[in-house]
Amino acid sequence: MPYPDDPQDPQTPPEPEKDGREVPAEPANSEAGTAVQRVPPPPPPPVVAPPPKKEDEPDEDEEGMARMSFLQHLEELRTRLIRSVLGLVVAFFVCMAFMNQMWDFVRQPAIVALKSLGYPPNLAALTPMEGISIVWMRVPLLASLFLASPWVLYQVWAFISPGLYKRERRFAAPFILTTAGLFILGGTFAYFVALRLGLFFLLKIGKEAGITPYISASEYMDLFVNVILGVALIFELPVLVFFLTLLRIVTPKFLMQHSRYAILGITVLAAIVTPTPDAVNMTLVAAPMIVLYFLGVFASFLLVLRREGKSFPWNKVARPALIVIAVLAAIVAILMFGFHLHWVAKWPFLVK
Repeated sequence: MPYPDDPQDPQTPPEPEKDGREVPAEPANSEAGTAVQRVPPPPPPPVVAPPPKKEDEPDEDEEGMARMSFLQHLEELRTRLIRSVLGLVVAFFVCMAFMNQMWDFVRQPAIVALKSLGYPPNLAALTPMEGISIVWMRVPLLASLFLASPWVLYQVWAFISPGLYKRERRFAAPFILTTAGLFILGGTFAYFVALRLGLFFLLKIGKEAGITPYISASEYMDLFVNVILGVALIFELPVLVFFLTLLRIVTPKFLMQHSRYAILGITVLAAIVTPTPDAVNMTLVAAPMIVLYFLGVFASFLLVLRREGKSFPWNKVARPALIVIAVLAAIVAILMFGFHLHWVAKWPFLVK
């Protein structure tokens, strides 16, 4: 029996809490004579939302990006153009000190082609001004483009770098070295392969038709500039592919899906740049261009992996690559030591 002064009858239902939940009462304590209620657990602390980000607060990725107005961009462009021209002028005067040696270097492919076909190794000047315009102006100017290419490329990078993220500015040195190296490599390939084979092919066709060559120095210089600069610029294809990926204009998947159109365009460019219309010389120019295209796609793929925080499985790729290189080296060794072939500097490269 409960005491009459007991504040709460244990048989009566407990009063609901303020939040609507019923808390059951503990059994009556015989010693104290009162009912002990269980204390509910304290509510969880409220979740405090982070303060909203201000609109004018820069992103972590955008940290270090320079913000310039349109007029500031124009002023920066003018500064970079002036510095590029000054670099070319300095390189031009340096090349003028070696203009005779450079002219001997320029006319060497024509002399070799004429000698190999039994013609006198001479170039003709049809006007009195051809000699001075070629030796004193065009040859030093062409050489200054290759000599000043790292400086000009640095100015290009300095102009576009304010619009890049801080982590993307680390590509400055690789960009300059790779672009200048490919430009010089393209000119070297055109000088030692494309131009020499093209001249020999053209002069040989004329000899078989009974045509005696009388080559003008000005016409030869035009052909020389077109082939050298054309192939050198085409060798910049990997840099172009990588740069388009860096600016998020294209993706490696898009480049691989449309590779057939890229190969078609490369073939057309090779036909335009190559001085001869035959398929052999065009293939010799188009083949390295296609390889360079896929190298650019691979470089852009590595860039995308780095953006996603992933790494390329070099260990899995290195072993098959080494096996392929070893097999090719074994084939070349068998041809040279087993079949007594020797290496030559032109197609087919291995002859008896």
